Amino acid sequence: MAEKRKLRGFAKYAWFALAFNVLVILWGVFLRASRSGDGCGQFWLTCNGELIPSAPELKTVIEFSHRISTAVDGLIMLILLLWAVIAFARVRTRHRKLLLYLSGASVFFVITEALVGAGLVLTGNTAEALTAERPFWAMGHLINTFILLTFLSLSAWFASTGRSPRWVRSELKATVLLSLAVIGILFVGLSGSLAALSNMLFPSETLAGGLAKDLSVTSHALLRLRLSHPILSIVTGVYVMFVAGWLKGQAIGDERTAWWSNVLQMLIVIQIVFGAATLLTLGPIVMQLGHLFLADAVWIAFVLMAAAYFSDFRKSDSVPE
Repeated sequence: MAEKRKLRGFAKYAWFALAFNVLVILWGVFLRASRSGDGCGQFWLTCNGELIPSAPELKTVIEFSHRISTAVDGLIMLILLLWAVIAFARVRTRHRKLLLYLSGASVFFVITEALVGAGLVLTGNTAEALTAERPFWAMGHLINTFILLTFLSLSAWFASTGRSPRWVRSELKATVLLSLAVIGILFVGLSGSLAALSNMLFPSETLAGGLAKDLSVTSHALLRLRLSHPILSIVTGVYVMFVAGWLKGQAIGDERTAWWSNVLQMLIVIQIVFGAATLLTLGPIVMQLGHLFLADAVWIAFVLMAAAYFSDFRKSDSVPE
């Protein structure tokens, strides 16, 4: 009984850590969209050479508050890892070892997330600066964020269910379909990070004007790549919805997989509609925040659907976490 209480407490904290990281990610989007990334200059860990900025501008407040939120996040993640070590390091079961490894991986990618942010600041790839390296920084940041959300989601999921992952050769088809979906979602995310960067660096006053820039052979490469994002989003969205429906049909009686499959399909439809609205309104900050929140939600739902399908239970539980 004590062991179950310990596991439930860890699961609740892991869900909290996941939610807090999503908030930090959204604040980072606001930082970029508001062109406040250079609020502390090219200084890290200090802000304009000071530990606490004096008489700061608004963009300095935004940048410094983001750094504070990442510091708090680091503490939250350290507690997650210490909790896992204290609670599970001496328990030699497959499930407890899994939670320990997932927590450790989550902390590692929080650190790399902070290092990518520091790299952006120290190299001057913030605000409206445009360098040849900046698109690669943006894509690297996106990939690291997705990996971080994956490990955090899996930590919370497997702690909540008390189960471990399993895979058998008969599920090779599901593995292939899900792997292709992962590749598609990553490409959508990468194209989205480039589209967001181009929208900030090359803003358009009208939709027609923006489209003209996208199709012009004289435009910057970022602008000419911008149209790839809505196209990839629709094609990949349809494919992922198909995979989700197929998995639900394969896991008859497994209501966890079915529940997350339904959630994922619903989120994809909402995201496509919201993405179209973001495009038509020329991407104001509030729409950018909503768009990225939905993108993170789609990714988390996809990870949890796959985790449910590959967990070592079938027809044993009827209430989704």
